[in-house]
Amino acid sequence: MTATTSGNVVRLGRNSTPSLDPMMALVAGGMNSVNSVILDRMQSRIPLIPELAGHLIAGGGKRMRPMLTLACAELLQYPGTRHYKLAAAVEFIHTATLLHDDVVDQSGLRRGRRTANIIWGNSASVLVGDFLFSRSFELMVEDGSLKVLKILANASAVIAEGEVSQLTAQRRIETDENHYLDIIGAKTAALFAAACRIAAVVAERDEAQEQALDAYGRNLGIAFQLVDDAIDYESDGATMGKDAGDDFRDGKVTLPVILAYARGNEEQRDFWKAAIAGHRTSDEDLTYATTLLRETGAIADTMARARHYGQRAIDALGPFTNGQAKAALTEAVEFAIARAY
Repeated sequence: MTATTSGNVVRLGRNSTPSLDPMMALVAGGMNSVNSVILDRMQSRIPLIPELAGHLIAGGGKRMRPMLTLACAELLQYPGTRHYKLAAAVEFIHTATLLHDDVVDQSGLRRGRRTANIIWGNSASVLVGDFLFSRSFELMVEDGSLKVLKILANASAVIAEGEVSQLTAQRRIETDENHYLDIIGAKTAALFAAACRIAAVVAERDEAQEQALDAYGRNLGIAFQLVDDAIDYESDGATMGKDAGDDFRDGKVTLPVILAYARGNEEQRDFWKAAIAGHRTSDEDLTYATTLLRETGAIADTMARARHYGQRAIDALGPFTNGQAKAALTEAVEFAIARAY
């Protein structure tokens, strides 16, 4: 992949292992404020609500999306505090979607722990997810910016559309790459984009800088999801924090499967049809599927596409001044890619 010749463009890839540590250090003080908002606003007179929400919120997630809001605000040298509540709103939107996703997917593990729907049941998980969505909109309204409200409300709607689109594509082996990229652009990348863009709004920057941060977040989100697609076949439950092969057993047509199916011979394509339809989901079938993904180069090419979108994210930072914040945001992209290794 070739970067442009601009001196402000950073090439994806480094000798040392990339980490989120620089971004975490950059926003540590701000995240304390965000966490205070989260803990305060997840409270309710109904004890089950903070109990269930706290199980997921305190479950070891890196809170990457609210960190991106804060890091982008640092990039723009925003001196205020509005972004703390908005970063909490972003995290509530994300947490609500996770609660709903686990019900839809009938997941048993999330970040290495039992999912809320397994502990408290589907109904409680859906309703507490609704509560967190409502809290996020309260925080947006309190901010008072119609533009922020429009960006985050639109992202919430797009995420829901993406989830429904993925549901309708489930067990449909004919799903193509463009359709799949549309799905993950909605269900994953939209919130990354919004989380970054709202920093430019509160910092009162122009449309060009808003769009640059939107592009950074959107491309990072796509890269992040593509890496997750590859990891589902190449990693294990302890590393991923979820059951290995979940996508395969759920009949999810992710990019590795799309590529392997397109490149397979008749016998291999028949296997994929049966597997995605739910008729070939044993451990042996998963092992065979993983072998096909490797032999056809499907996993390697999924990672190549992830690196492509990662480079696009880094390139989007080109107009901004070099410094600690830009370096941390760049390394966050490299970290997202490196999770597969």
